[in-house]
Amino acid sequence: MRESEAHDRYNGVISYLAGAWFVMFFCPKDVALVSVILLSWCDTAASTFGRAYGRYTPRIRKGKSLAGSLAAFVFGVAAAVLFWGFVGPSVPQSMNMGDNKFAFDGHLTLPPRARETLGWSKKQATIDGTIALAAVALWSGLVVSVSEAIDLFELDDNLTIPILCGIGLAGFFKAFD
Repeated sequence: MRESEAHDRYNGVISYLAGAWFVMFFCPKDVALVSVILLSWCDTAASTFGRAYGRYTPRIRKGKSLAGSLAAFVFGVAAAVLFWGFVGPSVPQSMNMGDNKFAFDGHLTLPPRARETLGWSKKQATIDGTIALAAVALWSGLVVSVSEAIDLFELDDNLTIPILCGIGLAGFFKAFD
């Protein structure tokens, strides 16, 4: 617990639980799990690398450095690859159906309007396998890096990171359904 949390602010654990609850309630289960993982891994990485190397890189805003944001990005990419590349595929199909279905099932397809504009068939506008996983991982890294770096109404990032990641990832999967 930080010194400021002990005296003049709510404890970060309350924000952590509120952010986790939000994504667990409103997002598909894989998006919710990854959003909480992104908070725990990437916020820690950003803080650790930002404190160690931030003075050598440009400052993004008060208390945030390019070093910290890059660390959040790298750890976000790694977390997405680990989850959607290894953990997600090991979930039994019987647990991945109906309301419990993952948002990412290994492929991404351009929306109909984009396909029409390009004159592509659905098959031509679909990527899958390693390329789809790479796209999802890069998007996850970008979303968590931006979520970690911005200040949203001076709210605790334990609240904002999972919510912004959940919105960013769920929106991405909705767009490329």
